[in-house]
Amino acid sequence: MSRLVPAKEMLDKALKGKYAIGHFNINNLEWTKAVLTEAQELNTAVILGVSEGAGKYMCGFNTVAAMVNTMMETLDITVPVALHLDHGSYEGCLKCIEAGFSSIMFDGSHLPIDENIEKTKELVKLAHDHGMSIEAEVGAIGGEEDGIVGAGECADPEECARIASLGVDFLAAGIGNIHGVYPPEWKGLSFETLAAVKEKIGDLPLVLHGGTGIPTDQIKKAISLGVSKINVNTECQLAFAAATRKYIEAGKDKEGKGFDPRKLLKPGTEAIMETVKEKCEIFGSIGSAK
Repeated sequence: MSRLVPAKEMLDKALKGKYAIGHFNINNLEWTKAVLTEAQELNTAVILGVSEGAGKYMCGFNTVAAMVNTMMETLDITVPVALHLDHGSYEGCLKCIEAGFSSIMFDGSHLPIDENIEKTKELVKLAHDHGMSIEAEVGAIGGEEDGIVGAGECADPEECARIASLGVDFLAAGIGNIHGVYPPEWKGLSFETLAAVKEKIGDLPLVLHGGTGIPTDQIKKAISLGVSKINVNTECQLAFAAATRKYIEAGKDKEGKGFDPRKLLKPGTEAIMETVKEKCEIFGSIGSAK
């Protein structure tokens, strides 16, 4: 039996409480365990994000859903957890509905707006028929995500209103944010765009992709303007890589059985947990899973 929940309720609650829920991408067993364990420790709801590339790497969406559900039972995770497809194609969304995910994101931002609307409308019905939540995207997010490259565009508020009216549960609108590491010449978030979008969509939670590297004051301002879900991936990857490098460069893998993958991956796993904690503090979600 699945313990997963749709993301809608936790995000509606976050919107009212003026905080944001962290969406942390998972890439393997260690990543999943680290995020779940830390979320339980912090008493916060959490969203586990899975890109199509990561899903393929972990042997398919059925494997991911089975791993997460079993792990939640074994670890006795009681905080709300959503398993969410990140930047899904139409076909990817269908696969995740079948696999038992509790939430999907359809990324039709690269399509003409009318085609984006048509496909989003169909997936909204399918997701809701299966008790799942659904996120849509308007205006490409900069950087690269599974081969789709965007330059940090800002969404058109009118297009956001059209997508929001289809019954999506939360909306990702480009406001100058990008995936990956932010370049030195990045101009910051467009709060003017964010305010204009919010005016058009009302009480619909907004999503901020590319949460790695955005200054804390900008994140907090975005939350105050209606952002209720913030995606973090690169920052956890960088923390994991740095901790693993430090372990190997210190020669720990050559001490006793330090080469054992359970020992080798432990510092990186702990670094992910620390990153999750730092982010949840900024997002204001700690202790919110009452």
